[in-house]
Amino acid sequence: MSDFQKYKKKRAKQDPKFWSGYDERLETFKLGLMLKQARLESGLTQEEIAQSLKTTKSVVSRMENHATDIRLSTLEKFAKAVGRKINVTLS
Repeated sequence: MSDFQKYKKKRAKQDPKFWSGYDERLETFKLGLMLKQARLESGLTQEEIAQSLKTTKSVVSRMENHATDIRLSTLEKFAKAVGRKINVTLS
């Protein structure tokens, strides 16, 4: 068990409310990071992605920083704009 996992387990006992929903928030955080990384690796700006998606820069920023409730079709358009494909896995 990693140091973080030990810390999380200890803190969860002390403050279970703080950790409720942590795993779900972590997944959306990771999705946002993946979107940003793909955009940066493609050499595109948020504005350029926004134009491709027919939306605004602030929407792209929210996708990268608070990746919640993003439609699959929007993710597919984002992926296409950065030259990538979406792979969906159920686990």
